[in-house]
Amino acid sequence: MLSYLCGTRPDICMPTHQTSKFSNNPNATYFNAVKRIVKYLLGTKDKGLILTPDFTKGIECFVDADFAGPFDKTCSEDPENVLSRTGYIIKYMKCPILWVSKIQSEIALSTTESEYIALSTALRDVIPIKGLIEEINKAYNLKSGTPIIKCTLFEDNNGALELANTPKIRPRTKHIAVKYHHFRLHVQDRSIKIKAINTTQQQADILTKPLPLRAFIYIRKLIMGW
Repeated sequence: MLSYLCGTRPDICMPTHQTSKFSNNPNATYFNAVKRIVKYLLGTKDKGLILTPDFTKGIECFVDADFAGPFDKTCSEDPENVLSRTGYIIKYMKCPILWVSKIQSEIALSTTESEYIALSTALRDVIPIKGLIEEINKAYNLKSGTPIIKCTLFEDNNGALELANTPKIRPRTKHIAVKYHHFRLHVQDRSIKIKAINTTQQQADILTKPLPLRAFIYIRKLIMGW
C-alpha cells in the first residue's frame, strides 16, 4: 500500500523502498520504520503535489546517488549490503512528472562511479521523455509561452560531471565505458546539458538517503510545493 502511495508522494519513496527490501524477513526494526512512515502520512494526509507550472522552464532532471548507503558492518558478508542507491526526479515546467528511488544493480567501486551510474540511469528516462514532449509540441500549435525543450541534468559530484562531459576513457573507468556512455551524443550536440549543483540544492537527495529535518522540509517544498 505504501508503494502505491509513492505514485503521488515522492517524499516517502526512499524509506518505503528501503523497508520493502526486508518484507520477506521482517523484524521489529523494520516494523517500527513502517509505523513511522504511516505516522508521517497520517500527519500529512491532506497534502499532495501542488503543481505550479513555470512556462520558462523545460525538462529538468535532478539525480543523485548514495554510495554504499545501506552498508551495515553486521552483514558485511552480504554483497547486496554494499550496493549504492540511485535517486532522480524529472520535472517539466518545474512540475515533477517522474521520480525514482532504487538500489543499483551492480557494485560501484567509488562515489564517482555510483554517481555516474545514477546519471546514466536517469538519462534513460530523460531522453525518451524529451522526444515525447517534442512530438507533442509539433502536433499541437501551442502558445508562444511554451518552454524550449532542453534537458538540464544537475549533478553534484565533480568527478561524474567531468566524466560525463569529457569524451575520454581513463584506465580506472574503462570498465563502465560501454554500458554507461550511451548519452554522450546528446551531450555533444547540446540537446542535453549537464550542470553542477550545490549539494544543498540537490532535490534528489530526498530519494537517496534520510535527511535532517530542516533539509527534508526544504527539499520537500521544492518538489511538492509545501
